[in-house]
Amino acid sequence: MLASYILFFLLFLVLPLGTLIMKSVQDQKGNFIGLKNYLLYLQEPALFQSFFNSLFIAIVSTIIVVLLAFSFAYALTRTCIPFKGFFRLVALIPLLSPSILAAIALVYWFGNKGILKALLFGNSIYGPIGIIFASVYWTFPHALMILSTSLSLSDSRLYEAAEVLKTSRLRAFLTITIPGARYGIISASFVIFTQVFTDFGVPKVIGGNYNMLATDIYKEVVGMQNFQMGAVISLVLLLPSLIAFFIDQYSRKKQISLLTSRSVVFKPKKSFAVDSLTLGYCAFITLIILMMIGMAQFGALVKFWPYDLSFTLKHYQFEVAGLGWESFYNSIRLAFYTAIFGTVIIFVGSYIVEKLRSDERLRGILQLFTLMPMSVPGLVLGLAYIFYFNAEDNPINFIYATMTILVINTIVHFYTVSHLTGVTALKQMDKEFESVSLSLKIPLYKMFWKVTLPVCLPTIFDISIYLFVNAMTTVSGVIFLYTYNTTLASVSAIHLDEQGDVAAAAAMAMLIVYVSVLVRIIHTVFTKGVLRRTQAWRQDSPNAVNDVRKA
Repeated sequence: MLASYILFFLLFLVLPLGTLIMKSVQDQKGNFIGLKNYLLYLQEPALFQSFFNSLFIAIVSTIIVVLLAFSFAYALTRTCIPFKGFFRLVALIPLLSPSILAAIALVYWFGNKGILKALLFGNSIYGPIGIIFASVYWTFPHALMILSTSLSLSDSRLYEAAEVLKTSRLRAFLTITIPGARYGIISASFVIFTQVFTDFGVPKVIGGNYNMLATDIYKEVVGMQNFQMGAVISLVLLLPSLIAFFIDQYSRKKQISLLTSRSVVFKPKKSFAVDSLTLGYCAFITLIILMMIGMAQFGALVKFWPYDLSFTLKHYQFEVAGLGWESFYNSIRLAFYTAIFGTVIIFVGSYIVEKLRSDERLRGILQLFTLMPMSVPGLVLGLAYIFYFNAEDNPINFIYATMTILVINTIVHFYTVSHLTGVTALKQMDKEFESVSLSLKIPLYKMFWKVTLPVCLPTIFDISIYLFVNAMTTVSGVIFLYTYNTTLASVSAIHLDEQGDVAAAAAMAMLIVYVSVLVRIIHTVFTKGVLRRTQAWRQDSPNAVNDVRKA
């Protein structure tokens, strides 16, 4: 089993990336030319400038997102404001939509015919302003989840001591809250930086003439058929992502436990001034999110923006061949296959890494492979798949240009987060379970089926919905791999926007939101019913403990 997973990553991650590196040092005839392509890249001012443009956008967006998300998370965890559940629910809406939806909504708000165009004071939304605004919108919930978790883990005794010493709230915030959340801030910063730096959808829709690395790769490969230069730019795009990933992993290892067995859970105290200020802030952020999603929906329903605002459903007819409902159905198929097969592959892989007592060296190699996808941008992985699977001498090139390669690409692309989720759940189970089963000569598969699987059902359901939603919304990972028969909804939205049909692009993006929300609701209802039957021990365990104590 361990060897089969290592083979899986070799075939679908390591070898494709190796092929990408080889392509970057070859000419168009396949001859080795060393670093000549890299020198050509450095001599092209426009291409080289894209690197600094991407760096600038990523740094500015990261600073804005972390500040906004930290303030929002602080309001949810450290104040007594009402409607916390509603604010949290709305703040997570961008997770259920493709990144291009924010760009499309901004076109309606601030574009050439936008309602609030005057607020830009003559500046254009097509460029760095629009890219930053849209990036902040779609990455906000990612930072919020990390920072909310970080801020929720706090020892109340520290604040009680500060209060006894008559420390001001500002000083307590700077000396207790910020240091306690520093690793969450670092982690959120690198996650957001990587997401914005490698994103393709937003700069493609609203970037205008402002070149970024992701769009340069697309232009070189699709527009100019210059695959060698596309490979070079892909590796340039990969480098900062790798650096950010390793710094993030290093900071995680330095993190220490903030809660011990003697810790007291922090409970916020009411403060009219702080609560009023944070309530207004949360309401403002919530309003912006609703205005963005609402404008995208409005634009998809009006006949002819902004001249005829009467409602119609004609934009949902998608008259452009190959970019209509079939693309939408393909996305549902991709999401369904990814959720089913991906959950099985990833959870079993997590079990092998965490629970099986096999060759430690091979387990270490597999653990390294499972972390690699997080540092590889989807655009880079997609291009690597073209070079590797499209080769005639590749024995598995028959999966090229099929739904299968899209499913495999998506599973690999989102493997790491799901794997870490599974490992975290499995770590909570004592290893003595396996020891007892072995001593009783109970087959390992029976132990897995009867004990491990039921205990970890909540995590398994979480992995499945994570994979489904990301498969529905992904753009960069599949932009190079689709064919006429496997066009996806997120890709169709980009091409519809390219052809000037912004309303149809908005309609397609909203279809993705509809499905993601619907599946999320079904998932919640279904899992509650299943868990009520299979996880009764979780509710019964406190009573069982009390019964033991009474006895």
